[in-house]
Amino acid sequence: MERSLALFAIGLIFGGGIGFVVAAGNGITLDGHDHGDPAAHHSPAISANAVAGQNTGHAGHDHEELLSVAEGPGAPTLDISLTPDPSSGWNLHIETGNFRFAPEHASTAHVAGEGHAHVYVNGEKIARQYGSWLHLPSLPEGEAVVEVILNSNDHRTLAVAGKPLRASVTVDPR
Repeated sequence: MERSLALFAIGLIFGGGIGFVVAAGNGITLDGHDHGDPAAHHSPAISANAVAGQNTGHAGHDHEELLSVAEGPGAPTLDISLTPDPSSGWNLHIETGNFRFAPEHASTAHVAGEGHAHVYVNGEKIARQYGSWLHLPSLPEGEAVVEVILNSNDHRTLAVAGKPLRASVTVDPR
């Protein structure tokens, strides 16, 4: 009987560990929603650097909800550039002002001036970004729109005077 309980406990520990690894590998988080589903983060792409548009929601936190900050010299800013990588793919440079990437505060309460970015290619979310450079191994054939949206720690879209902080660039890698 004692051996059965020990084997049962070992099975629970290893089974739970394997379950967590499989869940994490598929983008499932402990709060019960899937961050790996790009369709849940779909955002219409725009063809020039801009601060307008919409973003759709996601279970658990709402990417559609805007967090508006006042205009002025302290407001966050966003600009992006995309250059071919000499060996392969593309290098995306995310330039921000009055904003700090804060991976250590992801999914926590809003702190003014910090958060993360969401990166989209042709409207499909490809990354949650915590820094100013991202290598894109490839882009779809034909015209591709790469878009970046700044988000607060709690995943709300940052907006200045009610307009989302987003920038995009259109390239044709042919």
